Amino acid sequence: MKAHAFTLSALALCLASAAAAQTPPAADTHTTTYQTPQGELIVNWGQPPARDFGPPPPFAQLDRKGAGYIGSDEADAYPPLANDFNYADLNHDGRISKHEYDWWVRQH
Repeated sequence: MKAHAFTLSALALCLASAAAAQTPPAADTHTTTYQTPQGELIVNWGQPPARDFGPPPPFAQLDRKGAGYIGSDEADAYPPLANDFNYADLNHDGRISKHEYDWWVRQH
C-alpha cells in the first residue's frame, strides 16, 4: 500500500513538473535549447518582474520611533528604501533625515 502511494506521489510530481516546464517564460527572459544525450534541455533565464510596492509612505510613518530620522531597521518597512538605504543616506551617518528622504522620493 505504501509503495502504491509513493508511486502515485512520484507520478503526480512528474506531471506537475512537466506542466510547469511548459509555462511560457516572461517577456523579459531568454530561452536557449540544448540537445543532450538524455533529450532536449530548455534553459530560461532573466530577471523576474519588478514587484510593485506602491508609492513611498510619508516620512512620519517610517519614523516609528519619532526620532526625526529613519534608521535601517525602520527602513525595512518599505523594501525599496531599505534596498536604497546607503544611496538615500547622503551624508553617510547611518540614518535618513527628512531632507534625505524627500530627496530620495523625488529620485523615484
